[in-house]
Amino acid sequence: MAAEIARAVALLRAGELVAFPTETVYGLGADAANPQAVAKIFAAKERPANHPLIVHLAAAADIDDWAREIPDAAYKLATAFWPGPLTLILKRSAKVPDAVTGGQDTVGLRVPDHPLALELLSEFNGGIAAPSANRHGRISPTTAAHVHRELGETVSMVLDGGPCQVGIESTIVDLSRGAPAILRPGAITAADISRVLGVAPGEGGKDKPRVSGSLASHYAPETRLRVLGRHSLLPAVQTALAAGQRVAVIARFSRPWDATGLDWVAAPEDAKGYAFELYATLRMLDESGADLILVEAPQSTEEWQAVADRLQRAARGSGAEDET
Repeated sequence: MAAEIARAVALLRAGELVAFPTETVYGLGADAANPQAVAKIFAAKERPANHPLIVHLAAAADIDDWAREIPDAAYKLATAFWPGPLTLILKRSAKVPDAVTGGQDTVGLRVPDHPLALELLSEFNGGIAAPSANRHGRISPTTAAHVHRELGETVSMVLDGGPCQVGIESTIVDLSRGAPAILRPGAITAADISRVLGVAPGEGGKDKPRVSGSLASHYAPETRLRVLGRHSLLPAVQTALAAGQRVAVIARFSRPWDATGLDWVAAPEDAKGYAFELYATLRMLDESGADLILVEAPQSTEEWQAVADRLQRAARGSGAEDET
């Protein structure tokens, strides 16, 4: 693996793209200090240029190179959760290119909790800008094979670190405007943040910065997807089957009957297990030839908030005609 890391570092320093694993999803990485390299990310993903990227760092000590006017809350959260699935939005330092921030005065920073990512970042000795390694708006990759199928030769190298252990993107906390605010839910919850800071985070308000994964449609399959409550799910399955559609279902209970044209995934009943499997399951069903994916709505509790967020955005962006 040392030889692969060395090759990846050389490619990054040459301004090329390298996909690498984190604990959340696979990232499509470029030298965050090189605007031309960062531009290749947007071209490969077909991503709007004003949509900011997250800069991945090797250690919390690097935060001072990439941000300014850093509040005590940032150091407290970094100490508590880094390496880990938490992104901090801070006022950017002068070294951060506009290409990374979408022209904003803020930057997203995090230290990923994956040994391969940390080795890469340490050897590279700089920040790596890395959104999820997929086409913009589509399902995030959680294995190296997903990246290869999604982006093909547009990425110079894919480091294979196995399946991502969290499975959904990091929690994003804004600290650029005083009071903390969660701009994207993730594995680290509002309660976790509150325990560290002693105050409950807000939701951002109208003047909140643009951040990754905040568009109404995102994480979406090309197959149409609907999220339904348990009591509505089975009638919807029956109606679709009666109309001659092939239906795929994700539910937290076993298949109640056998039927031609019905694919059923009994998902984990716990939020962490569900998140771990979510994107791989969506990809599998999206490639199954189904006409419709029906998903049982998750519970309305804090631990399920991040999963519910991803499913809601996936439903809005789903359908081959709705490229986002």
